[in-house]
Amino acid sequence: MNTLASVDYIIFVLYFVLVASYGYYVYRKRKTAEHDSKAFFLAEGSLTWWAIGASLIASNISAEQFIGMSGEGFFVGTAVAAYEWIAAIALIIIAVWFMPVYLKNHIYTMPQFLKTRYNETVALIMAIFWLFLYILVNLTSILYLGATAITGLVGDATAGTPEFQNILHLIMIGLAVFALVITLGGMKVIGYTDVIQVAVLIVGGLATTYLALTVVSEQFGLGKSAIAGFKALMSDSPEHFKMILPKPASNTATINDAHNLDIQKYVVLPGIAMYFAGQWIVNLNYWGCNQYITQRALGADLKTARTGLIFAGLLKLMMPVIVMLPGIAAYVLHKHNALPNFNGVKDGAYSAVLGFLPSGLKGLSIAALTAAIVASLAGKANSISTIFTLDIYKKYFGKNDDEKKLVMMGRYTVVAAMILAILFTWNDLLGIGGEGGFTFIQKYTGFISPGVFAMFLLGMFWKRTTGTAAIVGVVLGFVLAIFFNSKAVDIFGKETWLYTAYTYEKLEKGVVHTVTEIPFLINMGWSFVITVAVMVGISLAGPKVNPKAFITDKSLLKLEPRTIALIVVTLMLLAALYVKFW
Repeated sequence: MNTLASVDYIIFVLYFVLVASYGYYVYRKRKTAEHDSKAFFLAEGSLTWWAIGASLIASNISAEQFIGMSGEGFFVGTAVAAYEWIAAIALIIIAVWFMPVYLKNHIYTMPQFLKTRYNETVALIMAIFWLFLYILVNLTSILYLGATAITGLVGDATAGTPEFQNILHLIMIGLAVFALVITLGGMKVIGYTDVIQVAVLIVGGLATTYLALTVVSEQFGLGKSAIAGFKALMSDSPEHFKMILPKPASNTATINDAHNLDIQKYVVLPGIAMYFAGQWIVNLNYWGCNQYITQRALGADLKTARTGLIFAGLLKLMMPVIVMLPGIAAYVLHKHNALPNFNGVKDGAYSAVLGFLPSGLKGLSIAALTAAIVASLAGKANSISTIFTLDIYKKYFGKNDDEKKLVMMGRYTVVAAMILAILFTWNDLLGIGGEGGFTFIQKYTGFISPGVFAMFLLGMFWKRTTGTAAIVGVVLGFVLAIFFNSKAVDIFGKETWLYTAYTYEKLEKGVVHTVTEIPFLINMGWSFVITVAVMVGISLAGPKVNPKAFITDKSLLKLEPRTIALIVVTLMLLAALYVKFW
């Protein structure tokens, strides 16, 4: 493990003081409005387009990416960048077509969308769904992955020992408290401190990537050159620089078979098939139907929200450089036995690379990692608070509460959510570390994504969609996700016209496990298609005129020249990246 020098602690403390001081300044400046619930939860009308874009990235890039995606870079390679690069297109789609619907109909929360478009029952079901998802999957995974990574850098304890666990628990609490300091100030504090957070995480992340590449360059006797290091990665492990993974020749393998690893990779990222299924559902649902993300833009006017979203899409293109390349560098260094203290577990790849950083830069990189973790924790906690306070508490328990009481309830909710997250991550009760943090989040979020996205998509753009269809859709999507992830293999066999199920072996904590599964991104695609078909059938059997259909205004689809320019630049860069690594 690695220890930190005094200068690393000084840099980290300076980062903490800077963020906390600026957050307090923003809070004091807006203090007169902080008893207004819309100001607290949405920062209504006060975020600029660049603050929205930066806040989106800061909240999105967390331990899930730094640790989880770097781990998948170690394991699979550039193919995992599809999550980031398809997100750039998804953000353009959300900005152009989704945001006009939200803002025209004065939507501020996702449950409010469901109540306005469908009914109270749909809204309540989904509010509860989201609260469980955000606390049990998102908050917990961010805390666990982030604390695990930082623990490996601040001490010399061995992973799994009581000493390591003690440090891990202290860091979990520290991250939670830091996030609370930011979150309790409200959405405006989160939004503007995120500008600092995203600057720190980009600078620190780029520094880590640069140093990792120079280490690779030195390992191959090419001097200290990041460019030479990158070329060495491509030359040494060309299979790690393919966006499309080939389908394995066989769907069954044991741990001693050469293609067993190919099956494990394909199950996570199923080649070209994922571009016709799960990748679009993952990204459009995450960026367009997710309180945690859309909350940044819902308080702004259309022009500002739209530009901020597309600016975030442009920033997404560089994220794989920061969060994926260190993982590939760790793979090559590990392959050549240049990481003696690294055990080859993919979620440890980023921390292993950080060990090469000199004093000072190590502190900056830890500050970047902390910035990513804290920004995401703050954003998630604020969304949990918003949904619970405005969509559950205010409607069913505090109908007569004034604005001040609603804000206080929001703050209590933030604290309660963070405590629950700590309890569930204390001894990894949810098994986050078992299959890799990034895959854990994508897989279990995918249980509700198909039904939720179908409900939102049809609700926005097809006026005949009924409340009954929405209820059936969200439940059916969840049931189908469970079915395709378990029983479908037993009923249909390992290979059908629907999908191929793969049986392989993997080593976990010294024990070989046999696993049979269908790639979860393909499962999501079939769940979505079937759910949409059922919802359309139910809606066609209902009334032809739906009084709850949204108001649409085609004039809002007109784009500003600045917006068009950002879209063109983003798409051109994206096309160049795919041509390079196809």
